[in-house]
Amino acid sequence: MLVFWKERLVFLAVPKTGTTALEGALAPKASMVLRDPPILKHSPVYRYRRFLHPYFKQAGGQEMETLAVVRHPVSWLASWYRYRHRDDLVGHPNSTRGHTFEEFVEEYIKGKSEPWADVGSQSKFLLDPEGNLGVTYLFRYEAQPLLIDFLEQKLGFEITLPLLNVSPPADVALSPGLEKKLARKCEAEFKVWDMGRS
Repeated sequence: MLVFWKERLVFLAVPKTGTTALEGALAPKASMVLRDPPILKHSPVYRYRRFLHPYFKQAGGQEMETLAVVRHPVSWLASWYRYRHRDDLVGHPNSTRGHTFEEFVEEYIKGKSEPWADVGSQSKFLLDPEGNLGVTYLFRYEAQPLLIDFLEQKLGFEITLPLLNVSPPADVALSPGLEKKLARKCEAEFKVWDMGRS
């Protein structure tokens, strides 16, 4: 999470949406950088609203705008799969080694997944309990130029993204039938992606 106090902007870091690279580029200009523990870095909308929003309002008497990035559900799951496929996770319960991407997605769809497919939810991160978008600005991961242009205008400096936290390559082909099943079973994930600017 990054806080830009003067610009009244809080950047909420949805996991696996390029936030580490954005943090690398934006942190020098931020008033606050919450990196550790991960529960703070990746605070979802409901946690931000409950704990940090009231604190920021009391501290400065101002309303902060919020921004986040959302990734297409298939691409987001593929990124998680590749990330958990890396060598240093072999033998760990979270490792996807020994599982195909299709098996990973099938397990994720179950809801109560095995540890290697338990990766959370972008919709639960970004939507309020009524299903409304909980951030002021939401950009699609797939629309990086639009996001960068917005941030450059808002923050007043040129942004060059470093290449950070890149997942190793892996076969992440998904059959059309399973993609349809994912869209049916995880409708909220596609709904929140549709809300992003593109």
